[in-house]
Amino acid sequence: MSMIVNSNKHLVFTIPLLLILAVAQPLVSQTSSRPDISLSALVKDLSVQVFWDPLSQIAVLQKNGHLVNFRADDGLVLLDYREAIALDPPVMKNGVLMVTAAFKDRLENFFSAVPPPVSYRVGAILIDPGHGGKDPGAIGTAKINGKNVPIQEKDVVLVVARDLYARLHKAWPDKKILLTRSDDRYISLEDRVDIANSVKLDEHEAILYVSIHANAAFNKKSTGFEVWYLSPDYRRTVIDKSGSESAEILPILNSMMEEEFTTESILIAKSIMDGLDAQIGTQSPNRGLKEESWFVVRNARMPSVLIELGFVSNEKEAALLADTDYLKKCSMGIYNGLFSFISHFEQSRGFTIGQ
Repeated sequence: MSMIVNSNKHLVFTIPLLLILAVAQPLVSQTSSRPDISLSALVKDLSVQVFWDPLSQIAVLQKNGHLVNFRADDGLVLLDYREAIALDPPVMKNGVLMVTAAFKDRLENFFSAVPPPVSYRVGAILIDPGHGGKDPGAIGTAKINGKNVPIQEKDVVLVVARDLYARLHKAWPDKKILLTRSDDRYISLEDRVDIANSVKLDEHEAILYVSIHANAAFNKKSTGFEVWYLSPDYRRTVIDKSGSESAEILPILNSMMEEEFTTESILIAKSIMDGLDAQIGTQSPNRGLKEESWFVVRNARMPSVLIELGFVSNEKEAALLADTDYLKKCSMGIYNGLFSFISHFEQSRGFTIGQ
């Protein structure tokens, strides 16, 4: 297994050189069988845990410490983010993802193998409360006790970010829990990304980027919370080009890491959405997962999400976002989502919590 260390000391795990060279060639189907096994049937037959995102059409299967990642109409299947193999591309039929029998057989053999003894962990979490200082973000008005009270996005998200920081630091004193700002100061988007990309990590560690915002709309009736991740179709460079790998290999390595970051971002977004829904879903509507190429999520070389807590332009929701107790619920929802994802991430990769 080869390894690249980028200029920011982030470890990027790659697949063996010979395998990369093989993947670099046009993908050729290994079988001519017809895709007639549904994703639900595949999950049942293999007794695996599944995550399916209908927006990106990405599926992640987990069993025995192994992860398999694949997408509709793509013949490249990732095994534990270390190995890429060419199989019959899964296809969508009437809204259902279908695979071939050969596809199922190959995954069954993979899941039955003993997982590698490498431990992975989340070493750092960077919390990024949006705006600040001269940039107030979205501005609204809440009616509290009969009085109109101005609400600024920068203040709302800072309260949530600080509370989230405290919760995460208490739960994981061994991890780096970081804030891009802890007070009312202006930080440019470029500086936020630079902060994220310069965090030092140890071997086999990952970092997560969580950007927190509040929403606004011309339609004053708009309300609800949502979580965004980078569109899987957006292409970005996540590997340092100063490494020793050849120009032919770099695009393959970059594609592998893009796929990993995208999948993990979707999983984080889904976990946080579930966490928020459990905490504030009865008070604010769940607008669901979204995908977009926001500056911070497309330039951070790590799994990253952007959270919109609600609309300050909606009078009722602005009142909620002005309530400290409500903001603590928001923080708890994000915390629970991150805890769920990190526990899944570390356990599925052979890492024991508290090790």
